[in-house]
Formats: sequence, structure tokens, C-alpha cells
Amino acid sequence: MPVDLDADAFEALVDRALDEIPEEIASLVHNVVVLVEDEAPADDPDLLGLYDGVALTEREGWWGGQLPDRILIFRGPLLDYCDTIEQLEHEVRVTVVHEVAHHFGIDDDRLHELGYG
Repeated sequence: MPVDLDADAFEALVDRALDEIPEEIASLVHNVVVLVEDEAPADDPDLLGLYDGVALTEREGWWGGQLPDRILIFRGPLLDYCDTIEQLEHEVRVTVVHEVAHHFGIDDDRLHELGYG
């Protein structure tokens, strides 16, 4: 049975997951906004999270003046995926780390190898 958690409590889980990222990594994340959306895009309704931007490894030259990259965390699919609050906390943490890793240019195959797939 899916977990039932209101939007504010869910956002608190995302904030906690972001706070758990080690400072030496978090300090390298620039011009990125993390947003919680209720649902994933219609073309991929089971998607848990999405990095929308240009990875640091793919940027060339001066990169100032750009809109921020976005990390989207999808509340509905995560709630549907999990049966307990403990599982939800774990999956939110994994999803946040997964999407932050994309900012650094780490692809899905490598993330799966590392247990963040």
C-alpha cells in the first residue's frame, strides 16, 4: 500500500536528503535548484526524479548568465513506489543523490553500479 505523506512533510524529506550530501560535494554544486513536483511527466509517469540541465563535465567556456539547472523530485511516483515511511526516506535519499550525480556527469549505468539506480 502506498505511503501517504503531505507535501510539506515530503519536502522535509527532500531537504533532509540534500542536507546529508557531504559538504565537500555539496560545495561543488552551483546554479542548481531542487524542486518537488506532484507528478512525473505524462510520457514517463513512473519517473522518480529528473536532472534538467547541462552536466559540469559537458560545459564549455564561460558558463555565467545561464538559468539554473533543475533537479525535479516527483512526489506521487515516490509515494506510490513505497510501502513504508522508512522505504520512502531511503528512496528519496537515493533519488536526490542520483539526480545530483547527473549534475557531475555520472550516467545511469555507473549510478546503478554504485547502488543509486
